[in-house]
Amino acid sequence: MSRPLYRGFSSGGRGSGGAGLDSFDVSYQTKEMGENGFGYELMSPAGTNRARQNLIFTILKLGIVVFIVLALSGSLYWAISISTSSPSSIYHGYRRLQEQVVSDLTEIGELSLGISRLKELEFCPPEYENYAPCYNNVSENFDLADPSVPIEYERKCVPDTEMHCLILPPRNYRIPLRWPSGRDFIWKENVKITGQEFSSGSLTKRMMVEEEQISFRSGSLMVDGVEDYTHQIAEMIGLRNESNFIEAGVRTVLDIGCGFGSFGAHLFSKQLLTMCIATYEVSGSQVQLTLERGIPAMIGSFSSRQLPYPYLSFDMLHCASCGIEWEKNDGIFLAEVDRLLRPGGYFVWTSQINTHRSLRDKENQKKWSIIHEFAESLCWDMLSQQDETIVWKKTSRRKCYSSRKSGPAVCGRSLDVESPYYQPLNPCIAGMRSPRWIPIEHRTPWPARARLNSTELDIYGVHPEDFAEDAARWSSAIHSYWSLLSPLIFSDHPKRPGDEDPSPPFNMIRNVLDMNAHFGGFNAALLDAGKSVWVMNVVPANGPNYLPLIFDRGFIGVQHDWCEAFPAYPRTYDMVHAEGFLSLETHQKHRCSILGIFLEIDRILRPEGWVVIRDTAYLVETARTVITQLRWDARLMELDSSSNEKLLVCQKPFFRKQQ
Repeated sequence: MSRPLYRGFSSGGRGSGGAGLDSFDVSYQTKEMGENGFGYELMSPAGTNRARQNLIFTILKLGIVVFIVLALSGSLYWAISISTSSPSSIYHGYRRLQEQVVSDLTEIGELSLGISRLKELEFCPPEYENYAPCYNNVSENFDLADPSVPIEYERKCVPDTEMHCLILPPRNYRIPLRWPSGRDFIWKENVKITGQEFSSGSLTKRMMVEEEQISFRSGSLMVDGVEDYTHQIAEMIGLRNESNFIEAGVRTVLDIGCGFGSFGAHLFSKQLLTMCIATYEVSGSQVQLTLERGIPAMIGSFSSRQLPYPYLSFDMLHCASCGIEWEKNDGIFLAEVDRLLRPGGYFVWTSQINTHRSLRDKENQKKWSIIHEFAESLCWDMLSQQDETIVWKKTSRRKCYSSRKSGPAVCGRSLDVESPYYQPLNPCIAGMRSPRWIPIEHRTPWPARARLNSTELDIYGVHPEDFAEDAARWSSAIHSYWSLLSPLIFSDHPKRPGDEDPSPPFNMIRNVLDMNAHFGGFNAALLDAGKSVWVMNVVPANGPNYLPLIFDRGFIGVQHDWCEAFPAYPRTYDMVHAEGFLSLETHQKHRCSILGIFLEIDRILRPEGWVVIRDTAYLVETARTVITQLRWDARLMELDSSSNEKLLVCQKPFFRKQQ
């Protein structure tokens, strides 16, 4: 809806000019102010008789009568039209009228409140440029802590602590290189890193630091080492090489303490999708550097709570010098690995404690014995050991759990294993109670896995017709979405009148976050369209939980409450997509403010990143009002004329710090 124009003074006078002012003076009786402040009329020489006044009153009365007659006629016509209309048209007409009235009132309220309502937010102080809420809660004894001992930052979100300011990038920040170049080179000033993290000696943490860039290019020893390492793992599993992982049923991998993402970067070339998790780090963050390279990652740890993934999510879990003491707490960390691992899946553990030389130490022997015995009690088979690396395989045999003589108990039926949103770690195992308990070797291999059949959909209570309709809708929408981005991207490129906007490059975005992923249809459509992206499929904690379905399609995602901060660093996503998210949040009244949610989107969005919002017309209009405070560029798009939805395409400007 267009805003009403302010009609005021022009050319130094009221109305349209001097002629208008003269006619105004002639038409009306001149008045002067008396001593008591009221005006009295100065009679003209011709005078004004009472008959003329009576004529004026009569005309006014007739006008009022005509107005009343027209109003009653209009009301009668409206009542007749309702009685003859279908219930559907009445409903839609009422909805549109209601939304129009609310929109008008909102706009009137904005105008009455003035600038204070739509004031743009200020920028945060410089110390917040790498701010990650829910993790910046170090104790007051931080300065007294031993610097050689890593600090475990446990996730702790404090309600009502929203920061109403915009986080600026570092002073010398640059837009990341496009994929795949950005996988091998990142700008050094884009991440917070100090000299001690430049060369840690770990296989997954080596890099080459140049004047302006950090290099992970294939010519370095580090990448060659990772290639040999993944080849070794494939052989230990019984495969010819790492290219056969897909044939063995491996598609999704959880890399615990992933270094700088080199393991996942290499596996991506083999069609494997790796999620990196690591604890929050003030400097040299594994998660921040991995996301900067365009590899999936999020802040997470095994400290005290379950990770926000459902039961049976990954085909492989990998830990290379990840720092977790698996023998501690009666094996509860290994029980969490078992919860996340699919039957037939692999746990790969690389540690110096596994070498023959290390096992000469009695303390290390004791640790190894505890881990080995607990793994057996979980029905894991140790496939192979080479040097520092051991590979276990989770059982595919159903009888194993009933024949166990020791080990953790099977969880009770009352425990919801599919929705573990940061629940305390549980020492029990779920066993094979879920209908999703299907060995990876019996699953449909990738990429056919993404298209679930009717039998598989029945596990999640999804009708095949709904799934097919969702897929078709997103397939047609992706082309439109992508083409809408090109005019702004190429707006600085001159073109001749009549020329079409050039198509945006297929690799202009890499890291995508879907705030309300539903079945993962947006993710599937992007891949079908050949876009070189990965999608973090977020399932809101207050909505239907389709995250198990998303993982079983071969995608990755997380369950999240959007009234809390997302477990990521600032400036980590190129695009944020939200379809139906505002409607979902509206049904949950007084949970948190929409401005607070959009501030969180702004925090994790890269400069020049995109936000695409699709929802009902009224909610999109409301979002556009909020977005003005974030200084985003926004374009409102009309969808199908029969649809009650609108599309809002926004781009975050690149604000630079003052030098």
